[in-house]
Amino acid sequence: MENQFQVAVVGGGPGGYVAAIASAQLGMKTVLIEQGSLGGTCLNEGCIPTKSLLHSAEVYSLAKEAEKFGIEVQQVTFDYKKVWERKNAVVNRLVGGVEGLVRGNRVTFIRGRGFFRDKNTIEVLGEQVQKVTFDKAIIATGSYPAKIPLPGVDLPGVMDSGSFLAMDKLPKSVVIIGGGVIGIEFATMLNAFGEDVSIVEMMPEILAGVDGEIAASMRDILTRKGVRFHLDAKVTHIKKHSDLSVFYVQNGKEEAEKGEIVILCTGRNPMSANLGLEQLGMKMERGFVLVDENCCTNIPNMYAVGDVNGKVMLAHAASHQAMVAAYNCLGGTMKRADFSLIPSCVYTTPEIASVGLTEEMAKAKGYSVKVGKFDAVGNGKSMVIGDTRGFAKLISDTETGEILGMQLFCRNATDMIGEGVAAMKLECTIQEIADAVHPHPTVNEMIMEAAHMSEGYCAHSVKRG
Repeated sequence: MENQFQVAVVGGGPGGYVAAIASAQLGMKTVLIEQGSLGGTCLNEGCIPTKSLLHSAEVYSLAKEAEKFGIEVQQVTFDYKKVWERKNAVVNRLVGGVEGLVRGNRVTFIRGRGFFRDKNTIEVLGEQVQKVTFDKAIIATGSYPAKIPLPGVDLPGVMDSGSFLAMDKLPKSVVIIGGGVIGIEFATMLNAFGEDVSIVEMMPEILAGVDGEIAASMRDILTRKGVRFHLDAKVTHIKKHSDLSVFYVQNGKEEAEKGEIVILCTGRNPMSANLGLEQLGMKMERGFVLVDENCCTNIPNMYAVGDVNGKVMLAHAASHQAMVAAYNCLGGTMKRADFSLIPSCVYTTPEIASVGLTEEMAKAKGYSVKVGKFDAVGNGKSMVIGDTRGFAKLISDTETGEILGMQLFCRNATDMIGEGVAAMKLECTIQEIADAVHPHPTVNEMIMEAAHMSEGYCAHSVKRG
């Protein structure tokens, strides 16, 4: 095999496989090196399996509420083993699809662990040792779940997100350490299936970085469904008796929550060790590879995309950066990655989606802020589907009218946030969103209505004052 390539990509997740395919489609001879399954954490142990389980939980919840829609369903139950098997089938089909795309785009795929011997050579440790030489390299090795240094963290039953998703049966009770996106999505799913769930979070509110009103509303919804929250609580240790006990300090007092299992949802670390990067003199900080706006490292022919650079640790951010890096491997005019307009999605019920600045962030940056908010209770489609919780919120600059941020808390929010990304990319004003005709009846109309509210008029609300 001729192992000389124009582009070598290390890592086969949503950053790596997209970078490899894009490089090949741009006409460069490309190799993709990955030791595990293509698709990375997102496809195999993260986004896709979690969303599959969440969708099954939502279907179960809707079936139990069928009577309010005039549908009679007797004895609604679920078989978690089948739910789990469906999740695996979805993952396997998508992994097969990625493999087909890699082959179809004539990317050379080598299964194994890549190690950089120098700035133009990778040694691949697999079934056999291979040497790959390259002109340009894209590092896309991703991240792994952070393991907090706590006494008892290695006890049986204490697991990370990947280990939990591998379970084919539900525990009777769960303590989740961490109230971020992963922890809240797991809590939503487990609670919907009727499990006992508690969350211990060291911050004063869940979902750090999310609009404060949305985070508090989501916590209230889950609390009313039976999820127990312990905020401003520092976990000190874990012990095992018949169940696992998570001990934490809250308001100066030691408390404990018990669960059959404990899930650690405490962030992720970059997978940058044992790649030979230090020997190359690559600049890193806390393990994250430092890159510029072109996704280029301090070594001119080497790029890093996705979680490993720590800019925005989301799958779609990795894919965006992958396209930029692939284009830049061609040389010539360089493309820049836009790290500021990456949408964030939380697949709760209702869903949460946002892009740009929240109201709190915009004010902290010194903007004169105008807020337009429209509640789902005034939306016809939300009434039809039986969920009028939540709202749409638009943040704009009072002086220019430019949209600074969009926050959605409603059904289908994750499918709608793309409008906000496009609008902000094009530097739209709040008036332009208000004047854009939105289809009726849709939940999406709430964005237009929020723009109308911002402008001081809205046909589907009562004007105050």
